Amino acid sequence: MRRCHLASKAVIRVLSGIQPSGELHIGNYLGAIRSWVRDQYEFDSFFTIVDLHAITVEHSPEELRKNTLRLAMTLLAAGLDPEACTIFAQSHVSAHAELSWLLECTATFGELSRMTQFKDKGRSDESIRAGLFTYPALMAADILLYQAERVPVGEDQRQHLELTRDIAIRFNAKYGQTFTIPQATIPPLGSRVMDLAHPAKKMSKSSQSTAGTIFILDPPETIAKKVSRAVTDTENVVRFDPENKPGISNLIELWCAATGNEPSQLVSQHRMYGELKKTVADALIALLEPLQRRYQELQKDPGEVSRMLKLGAEKAKFVAEPTLELAKANMGLVAP
Repeated sequence: MRRCHLASKAVIRVLSGIQPSGELHIGNYLGAIRSWVRDQYEFDSFFTIVDLHAITVEHSPEELRKNTLRLAMTLLAAGLDPEACTIFAQSHVSAHAELSWLLECTATFGELSRMTQFKDKGRSDESIRAGLFTYPALMAADILLYQAERVPVGEDQRQHLELTRDIAIRFNAKYGQTFTIPQATIPPLGSRVMDLAHPAKKMSKSSQSTAGTIFILDPPETIAKKVSRAVTDTENVVRFDPENKPGISNLIELWCAATGNEPSQLVSQHRMYGELKKTVADALIALLEPLQRRYQELQKDPGEVSRMLKLGAEKAKFVAEPTLELAKANMGLVAP
């Protein structure tokens, strides 16, 4: 099966993934998904819902199923087009798990044990799942299977991308040319949105309190309420100063990311925090309204999501399986 959209694409291939671990927030949209929508028309783009990564920690099977389908529906609502890019669930392409094992046998214990995410989440906990330790090898497989040249990563994943590059270089040197060496790309404006209630912390899907997190499916009144209660400071002077005024500066950056304008434009138009917060809330509501409307339409036809994931898996396998077979052959495994 040849993927019909390749002829109109640039040669460069892009891959990115997102975990189905909860509702997406505005930072996920501004920092990743919105750029995916642009990339699908410029590059040969692969976007995967990394459900295998989601089972490295304790989880509810029912919640995982629900979150995976909801995430797929959200990606469609955001503007990803299954005819213009490849959207698929990681677990639907068995080559990810197979290549992960080959790469676990290429990476070293020392490399995996130095990964910041593992050290932060449970290096000293003997009950921690082995999958969390080998997680970076699976992430490397996600990337290398598709010979991706560009991989958009946030700061928290940059170390894993560097390990992917090291593994690929070592594999190629030891077993012969097999993988493209990927390059990290810098996230766009809005990729680091801070929590509205705790402006020193990055907004997160897993925060214990949702008061400072704007989810992209939050209704307009909820968005307005959360922005109105955003932590600022007692000065009540509108000024863009991230170091000394992180709360108000975070709101200004949100507005800039939503509208494409410069901070000076918003600052010049407002003197009071209340007025500024209303302007920010209105901009976010307007930004998310088309996505939310499309999501509601898709909910009426849930079969569309299943069709999209099936199509995406077929397209992904067309690229992934030859890469896996080449890696196995180069490593000395006998073909059946």
